[in-house]
Amino acid sequence: MTEKIILLNDGRSQTPAIPETLEAPSGSLRDQLARPLHDLRISITDRCNFRCVYCMPKEVFDKDYQYLPHNALLTFEEITRVARLFVEHGVEKIRLTGGEPLLRKNIERLIEMLAGLRTPSGKPLDLTLTTNGSLLARKAQSLKDAGLQRVTVSLDALDDAIFKRMNDVDFAVADVLHGIDVAHSVGLGPVKVNMVVKRGMNEQEILPLARHFKGTPVILRFIEFMDVGSSNGWNMRDVIPSAEVVRMIGAEMPLTTVDPNYSGETAERWRYVDGGGEIGVISSVTQAFCKDCSRARLSTEGKLYTCLFATRGHDLRALVRAGRSDAEISAAIGALWRVRGDRYSELRTINTEGLVQGAGRKVEMSYIGG
Repeated sequence: MTEKIILLNDGRSQTPAIPETLEAPSGSLRDQLARPLHDLRISITDRCNFRCVYCMPKEVFDKDYQYLPHNALLTFEEITRVARLFVEHGVEKIRLTGGEPLLRKNIERLIEMLAGLRTPSGKPLDLTLTTNGSLLARKAQSLKDAGLQRVTVSLDALDDAIFKRMNDVDFAVADVLHGIDVAHSVGLGPVKVNMVVKRGMNEQEILPLARHFKGTPVILRFIEFMDVGSSNGWNMRDVIPSAEVVRMIGAEMPLTTVDPNYSGETAERWRYVDGGGEIGVISSVTQAFCKDCSRARLSTEGKLYTCLFATRGHDLRALVRAGRSDAEISAAIGALWRVRGDRYSELRTINTEGLVQGAGRKVEMSYIGG
């Protein structure tokens, strides 16, 4: 057997410096473009039981692929401690991701710990989770009981053959749909369903999925195929612009725009004119939303990334395990966010091919979550 190691972030991470002056969190941290820190996405495992072609293609993530050892992962206590420091800086929403987060043993205990956090004003967090739905039916009730509020489920096709071709592990659509139904029944809603649209692979599933979820409480969202990481073979020719998706659906089921829920929301919202619910489109490629991006990402092993398309992380785990105080780690987080100027998607929109071809190895989605 030949050992295979894929460099998830090309080794370019560093331990953040501790500022000389330990500035206390104000709850309203801003970066160089005046963007607040509002959302924290936490990847709790780099493992997944799917091999989706746009995220963890089997030719890269094969049986010889070396995952992170368990002692490299942040413990639940470490995750909660770091999350609390982010909340003190203004984070109001935490999303657990992966890999497939439901593969992390005893995830309910982590959810209970995070659900106990409060914002500086005393409000509970908006605590959510993204999943491929494979384990959702059996875990939905325990997740809800632990304090999880909502789930987002990835589903790229309604046709079983196409879905199996995309997840590449022969997993059936019916089992994901059952998980969605169970999640809704236990109160993990509104359930959102994300469809990544890739030209030549599943664009014929746009209308069937829209028809299936129209008139239900489920919010269906269409995501442009993005150049996350360096292993999914991204090409601009494979991207179907969100505007095309909206036109396609609207021609059969008329749509009208809806205001965003909050500044920095990634999805552009549309509702059916006849009152049959709503859809969303996430257009990172053709309509970049960098100017409103308020998201930080914490990797499975405790590296902070200030952009989904980052090539370098900042090793918060090193500070945690070196015995640094909360004040020191908090000040380091604040200093990193204040110098943040990331706007990869805007630059890519201006010069798509040039930027993608000239970019360094970007961190993989399975490592920091979408």
